[in-house]
Amino acid sequence: MPIVKYRSINPDLRPRRTKLPVPGWAGENEPRADGSQEYPWHCIPFSEAARAGFELCYPHDEELRVVTKDGVATFEGDFDDARPPPFRSFGKPYYTYQLSLDLKVEPAFAIKTETHPRFYTDQTGTVPIAVPAVIQHWWPMIYFVVFKTPPEGQVHIFRPGEPFLQISIVQADAKFDLMEMPEEEAAERELQSQRIYASRSTLSADTQWVSASNTVFDGTYRRISGAARSARDK
Repeated sequence: MPIVKYRSINPDLRPRRTKLPVPGWAGENEPRADGSQEYPWHCIPFSEAARAGFELCYPHDEELRVVTKDGVATFEGDFDDARPPPFRSFGKPYYTYQLSLDLKVEPAFAIKTETHPRFYTDQTGTVPIAVPAVIQHWWPMIYFVVFKTPPEGQVHIFRPGEPFLQISIVQADAKFDLMEMPEEEAAERELQSQRIYASRSTLSADTQWVSASNTVFDGTYRRISGAARSARDK
């Protein structure tokens, strides 16, 4: 298992494995049952994507609001003007947050910064939008990260203790080619798909439910995922 070591200038800025709070931005604590409202945590691929990385939570005590005025990001909050949180405008479309966070990975890997997954569940439009970046293992510190400024009339909010950035570990200098699947391999994949479909009633036994929006859900993917994980861990 790869080890990620960190060093933070701000003692309150500590990375942690991404959490899916329920209740919280991942949804409400409703069971997988008829009549329940569907929520993001019900979706295994989304949950696994969110948990695949780690998150950074806003370390300052004062809430900071980013608003756009005349196309330029401005920063508002009840913080000490002598030492405001380390944000600044970065050209008209962007702003930066000075992290001063060192993340050390093994040479085969790199750091990828990206928008926190709670952005995709938010209905308020206030979640900061981080611009993706891949930082190679030989770079000693993430000095700053870049965010997209909100449109005029909207606001991005950084709240104390609230996650604002997702970080993933990716393969460094990944090289791959795209090719059309050979006919024999494509036939094998199609057969696999048909077998799953034909076995769905068995695979999803006792797990099917109809949500409040009249959408049918079942545990087929969840059960296959669990079986694959068990086989891998043996």
